[in-house]
Amino acid sequence: MNLTVNAQDALAQGGKISIETARVRIDSTNGQNSPSEPGDYVRIIVRDTGEGMDRETQAHVFEPFFTTKKVGEGSGLGLATSYGIVKQSGGQIQLESEPGKGTVFSVFLPRVADSHQPVAEPLTATAHPPPTGRETVLVAEDEAGVRELVTTQLRRLGYKVLAAASGEEALGIARAHTGTIDLLLSDVVMPKMGGRELALELQKIRPGLHVMFVSGYAGQTTEQALKGSGACILGKPFSLKELATTVRIALESGVQT
Repeated sequence: MNLTVNAQDALAQGGKISIETARVRIDSTNGQNSPSEPGDYVRIIVRDTGEGMDRETQAHVFEPFFTTKKVGEGSGLGLATSYGIVKQSGGQIQLESEPGKGTVFSVFLPRVADSHQPVAEPLTATAHPPPTGRETVLVAEDEAGVRELVTTQLRRLGYKVLAAASGEEALGIARAHTGTIDLLLSDVVMPKMGGRELALELQKIRPGLHVMFVSGYAGQTTEQALKGSGACILGKPFSLKELATTVRIALESGVQT
């Protein structure tokens, strides 16, 4: 999705986007345009006929928060997220581009030998239950599915939840709410007002508020950029146990905005 959105943005004057998939076998003789490790891969190619990129832009394109778009039009996390997902999956992503001649992103993901193999051990009766709480959590998440999931799970764990679909809505809820708000749980990247900006605004009206950021790119650079805020950070995707544990850490750490 991130690669396709970027391809779309490159077609200001119109053009074509194509997505190709294939199974490929890589051996040691395939050269520099292939993964360094031989084996069976699934290859995904996203190609556009847009404006292309010069060498300087290509050198920085996977860096978190790097963007060539105007302020408010891009977060600079789309391609960094794609890079992080591919690398964490043991794959490789490659870029070919030239100004005026379009761009090609090639993703190589290792094929799984047995598609029926479970990806995680099932929970057992002896597994430790996730930690619970009774505090009030303000959830700011623009993606409806994620917002609904987080809200539902937190309520099951005993928390009181105030949910907002944007930073502006969360700020309005916080101003109107007469009770306490113990934790802001916010996505980092949202239209108009992101999580960091929201936290700073809430600090003015609710000093001492604990903050927890959810980030679609859990890379080292992003983590370092957010740590200066004093907030806990949870990378997407996450399990119920990771969500519950990080919320408790954020509430009990004593670190506040």
